[in-house]
Amino acid sequence: MNDFAESERGRQWKREGFRGAILFLYVMHFSTDPGGDVTTALAPNRTAMTAADRCDRCGAQAYVRATLATGGELLFCMHHGNEYRPKLEAGGAVFHDETDRLVETPASATPDER
Repeated sequence: MNDFAESERGRQWKREGFRGAILFLYVMHFSTDPGGDVTTALAPNRTAMTAADRCDRCGAQAYVRATLATGGELLFCMHHGNEYRPKLEAGGAVFHDETDRLVETPASATPDER
């Protein structure tokens, strides 16, 4: 057994069941290979959100994407994003926030609407 197996992340992945076991075995395999470094960090999804993206809480259009430390994603409207952000960030979630789009003036607006 190597140091990773006894680390907090290794114990966490063992507790998470099948998905955790796959990640645990992947890291165990590559961490014993002297050929190179391997990172298990997942890159947050930074693609632009569309009208098809919906809040996981209420179904409104999503403007906030939370990428969890385990690799999952949650989508929120601005209201629910603000509500859950502190707790999720404490758990290691990374946020992609597009709420600034809510104050943009549509390109098709007439000058007196701007």
